[in-house]
Amino acid sequence: MIDFYYWTTPNGHKITLFLEETGLPYTLHPVNIGVGDQFKPEFLAIAPNNRIPAIVDQAPSDGGPPLSVFESGAILFYLAEKTGHFLPTDPRRRIEVMEWLFWQMAGLGPMLGQNHHFTHYAPEKIPYAQDRYLKETGRLYAVLDRHLEGRDFIAGDYSIADMACYPWIVPHQRQGQTLDDFPQIKRWFESIRERPATVRAYALAETIHNAPTVTDQSKAILFGQSAATVRGVAK
Repeated sequence: MIDFYYWTTPNGHKITLFLEETGLPYTLHPVNIGVGDQFKPEFLAIAPNNRIPAIVDQAPSDGGPPLSVFESGAILFYLAEKTGHFLPTDPRRRIEVMEWLFWQMAGLGPMLGQNHHFTHYAPEKIPYAQDRYLKETGRLYAVLDRHLEGRDFIAGDYSIADMACYPWIVPHQRQGQTLDDFPQIKRWFESIRERPATVRAYALAETIHNAPTVTDQSKAILFGQSAATVRGVAK
């Protein structure tokens, strides 16, 4: 059984996509990041960066005590290793999956996150920042679009690389992007959207009470963190 600590963000959706694809049993634990649940000591014990998602595997493959994992890319890798699904064993195909998983973690997610922030949440509009991240978003889309030419999925077969990237493309309109400008992404996106596990994963998100609503209070929680915040949270 997997205890899954979740909120309805792209990084949270990555893990529900995997769990729903594999049928791995899990218990969902909502962590409402808009009210500060991520700072609770019991959550910090498994996710020291106070970010969702995180998991606790109650039955790890080594037979030892429960094992916690934080960071969405690490969780996808761990679950793929545990189940033997969505990560090839062939070394050449495996490294391609890992390249694109790292690409999402280091580039696609952070850059698109900054796009969201400066476009929708920043208290003052900063044209340079908005333009910078809008252009970088488009560049990353173009990289993925070019790579998908002649491929059904990012690394051949559907994999954790696709699960990592797809949730960040879902809000493409909020990122100032039109999928018609990226025909390979559009084809790939629509094929993943129609998968039964994807439908179930996003339907689950709709059942979570108090889905993120950005208020002045939640902005202070989400965007006002600093070293003092970390030091001020009791262990």
